[in-house]
Amino acid sequence: MQTLRVELGERAYPIHIGAGLLSDAGLIVPHLGLPRVAIVTNTTVAPLYLQQLREALRAQGVESTSIVLADGERYKDWATLNRIYDALIEDRCERKTTLIALGGGVVGDLAGFAAATYMRGIPFIQVPTTLLAQVDSSIGGKTGINHPLGKNMIGAFYQPRLVLADTAVLASLPPRELSAGLAEVIKHGLVRDEGFVVWLEQNVEKLLVCDSQALAHAVRRCCEIKAAVVAEDEREAGVRALLNFGHTFGHAIESGLGYGKWLHGEAVGAGMAMAADLSRRMGFIAQADVDRVIALLKRARLPTSQPGIAPGRLLELMAADKKTEAGKLRFILLDRIGAASIRAEVPAGLLQEALAHSAAV
Repeated sequence: MQTLRVELGERAYPIHIGAGLLSDAGLIVPHLGLPRVAIVTNTTVAPLYLQQLREALRAQGVESTSIVLADGERYKDWATLNRIYDALIEDRCERKTTLIALGGGVVGDLAGFAAATYMRGIPFIQVPTTLLAQVDSSIGGKTGINHPLGKNMIGAFYQPRLVLADTAVLASLPPRELSAGLAEVIKHGLVRDEGFVVWLEQNVEKLLVCDSQALAHAVRRCCEIKAAVVAEDEREAGVRALLNFGHTFGHAIESGLGYGKWLHGEAVGAGMAMAADLSRRMGFIAQADVDRVIALLKRARLPTSQPGIAPGRLLELMAADKKTEAGKLRFILLDRIGAASIRAEVPAGLLQEALAHSAAV
């Protein structure tokens, strides 16, 4: 097991990474307010791992109830959130009852937002079961739900007390889910660490077949990057926004298609290709850099162009993005492979060219 920390003063918390951690509830117990938890999971993860976690907790003297949600991005909404509230109230969960998110990014976002708002805040633990959640969404306290007019538009910053990333569960991921997670892995390298990009170029095929050593390295490096960025900028006032590389385009793709048609990581993959192309059009990087980004995305089996949404519609959806400031869209663009910056002054003509190019590819 490897342990990192997200340094947030009194709200600092550990990230434990390793194989077989799901059965080690002794890592969870020190972070509980009471020996009672409510586990939020979904219909895909529950048959695989819910009983294992409940038995491990029971062996430590911890009582647990479970809330099993429908699986999919389209269920990250008010109705599903209310199902969690209903269950917590019916089970008479208290302010010291800990909510455990057992699942991917959707489960983590929903459970985290429920924890942030139920009784004005109860303890929360992330047990991510997808690559995307282990390297990105489980860390940093972003929680929330989607709105029909925009992704993740309703939510809160609310930090977990612990992230427990069992890398052994990644072997059960379908190939499409694994590739979706690789989008966020690649993103971390592109915006913060060219050396990690080089490592990914050398090892992406190992990740696709769930090589345990390669996965452990990728998860740890991404967690190191994410933890450092969150410690520096918890509420995304500055540097943390860089981790949204590809997301302005990606969120618009998800909304335009309908939530769940593409996985989040698939939309981010196409979004990163579009952001790299826009970076070139702005004169920040060369075509060779764009080609390098696209080649890596393709090797990770990710889309590199948007799925035929009219450029005008994409632009309309992007205008609802959370990163809009003073009425201007802000983009995360590459200065080079391994470094990015926030750009608000993007000429409309260049943006239109980038949107049209992606639609035509």
